[in-house]
Amino acid sequence: MTNTSSLDTDSTVAQAIRMIKVGCEYVRIAVPGIREAENLRNIKAELRKCGYQTPLIADVHFNPKIAEIAAGIVEKVRINPGNFMKAEGRGWKSEDRDLRMEGENYENELNRIYDRIGPLLKICKEHGTAIRIGTNHGSLSESMMARFGDTPEGMVESALEYARACEAHNFHDVVLGMKASNVKVMIATNRLLVDKMKSEGMNYPIHLGVTEAGSGEDGRIKSAIGIGSLLADGIGDTIRVSITEDPEYEIPVAYEILQATGARITKTEFISCPSCARTLFNIQNVLENVKARTSHLKGLKIAVMGCIVNGPGEMADADYGYIGAGKGKVLLYKAQEVVKRDVDESIAVEELIGLIKANGDWKEST
Repeated sequence: MTNTSSLDTDSTVAQAIRMIKVGCEYVRIAVPGIREAENLRNIKAELRKCGYQTPLIADVHFNPKIAEIAAGIVEKVRINPGNFMKAEGRGWKSEDRDLRMEGENYENELNRIYDRIGPLLKICKEHGTAIRIGTNHGSLSESMMARFGDTPEGMVESALEYARACEAHNFHDVVLGMKASNVKVMIATNRLLVDKMKSEGMNYPIHLGVTEAGSGEDGRIKSAIGIGSLLADGIGDTIRVSITEDPEYEIPVAYEILQATGARITKTEFISCPSCARTLFNIQNVLENVKARTSHLKGLKIAVMGCIVNGPGEMADADYGYIGAGKGKVLLYKAQEVVKRDVDESIAVEELIGLIKANGDWKEST
């Protein structure tokens, strides 16, 4: 997501290009006002002029009119059900709680959502624009807070109210997103969302992210745990890593998470042990040497293991393996089969490369 002023066309385009060049597949732009929404035309035109066809997403809060303008320009509009109509006012009071939970007052609220989202969906249909209904843990509506409190149940119901309204308008180009800065809440909410969708016969794509994850190692670890746990469950279709750094630094983290969970393979994967007293060679140096020679072999898994005690079992799903067999000697594996024994350590990396080539898995680095 860009963090420039969306009235500053040049800066936003330049930042978007930096993001795209490192692998960003969707560019989201915050549009806080009508003028910013209208300027999306200029931003999109400049990007297309520069040869970039990456889809654009408008991030909208508070004002449905902003979303309606953006929907005629970009490929997707994100709305937050917690504040989509807040600018228009509602004025719920705490004593209204029981009425909101059921009955006429709540039915009126659902009808209001249906009526207010209708013009946006009409524009989306005309332009082929998708909608992301993005619920944030920290911005649930007053009515939702009164019904469920600050809970995963409230987050999910908040999104599903809008999803149902979309379906009632026969609009199905919908993505759902459940974000929280609390990793446990984020994971629980997305798992609950999947269960609720199944129970209602829904099957919408899910956008994942730990919002306000922080910076540096903290932000990366929180994002990896939250997003990675769900991807490992088979949940999630798009992801965003939200770290307090320039947005182009989000993309490498996202790719690392995708690679680690097997959701998308974009590079060579290396398996290596931490070593122990049984390791009779400098495993760190060997691993770096193997990486330097083979890191361009996208999709291969290559293991460097210290000894034969645990090495063969722990690298069982590797395509190739380099395992210490004693002082100065190495075993080379193809999958789970030993193909070269007692290879001298001084030539073992070259022999590994030769083995990869002999099996047709080698490609020259470009």
